[in-house]
Amino acid sequence: MAITHSLRPLAVVTGASSGIGYHLARCAVEEGFDLVVAADTPLDEAVMDFKSLGAQDVVCVQADLATREGVDQLCHALDGREVDVLLANAGHGAAGPFLELDIADIQHVINTNVTGTIYLIQQVARGMVARGQGRILITGSIAGFQPGSFHAVYNGSKAFIDSFGEALRNELKDTGVSVSILMPGATDTEFFARAHLQGTYMGDDLKKDDPAKVAKAGWDAMMDGEADVVYSVKNKLQVIASKVMPAQAVAAMHRKIAEPGSSKEAKKEAQKERAVAKKDGADK
Repeated sequence: MAITHSLRPLAVVTGASSGIGYHLARCAVEEGFDLVVAADTPLDEAVMDFKSLGAQDVVCVQADLATREGVDQLCHALDGREVDVLLANAGHGAAGPFLELDIADIQHVINTNVTGTIYLIQQVARGMVARGQGRILITGSIAGFQPGSFHAVYNGSKAFIDSFGEALRNELKDTGVSVSILMPGATDTEFFARAHLQGTYMGDDLKKDDPAKVAKAGWDAMMDGEADVVYSVKNKLQVIASKVMPAQAVAAMHRKIAEPGSSKEAKKEAQKERAVAKKDGADK
């Protein structure tokens, strides 16, 4: 029996179980797209939400997109169907002093944010170019403009992705395939917990953007064919500052918000411990 597919356009979304990716998938559903969604965490609840919004055809793939096997699993799930929109959003962070990080965690960040992302884009974009149409949105970050003290590997990976996306856009400019880069700042997602940023100002105290609004800004920019979008005036000012300030000054600023123990609560606890230690010393 021949396999039949929906005539609705298809959107592929990675990192779709939560955060920006989840809301990008919602944007796609609201615009009448079928979905193939992927993440390295369970997608059951997200898929139920997408279907409740009116999604007619949703395929979910739980796989580690840091691996070639995981990306191949996602591509196999397409079952030969043409992809109209690719939302390459999957990403991870690993916070803390670089010399203290496990190399496996470092490699997973690089393989998720860089290797797996560009492998997936290459596989999908080849088909788009062959047809002469398609849209790609890559989730980069304003972190790509900032030397990220105590988050060095993540920021470095996003510097690659931001640059890669801009270059790919230029390469494909006459093919009918558009490439846009979403560059969010700190956004209220599970990213900070998964990156072990608890106890830092960035993780605990920094005001974070609404992932639904960030996703909508990225979706609209992609549909309008824009090269890139930085959500919010605050984030745009950070990018401008990062471009004009000396790199080491930016790194010093990043240290203040990402260094372990930099959160307000952590500093209070440290002050209490120093006061107790001082008192104990005076009593001896």
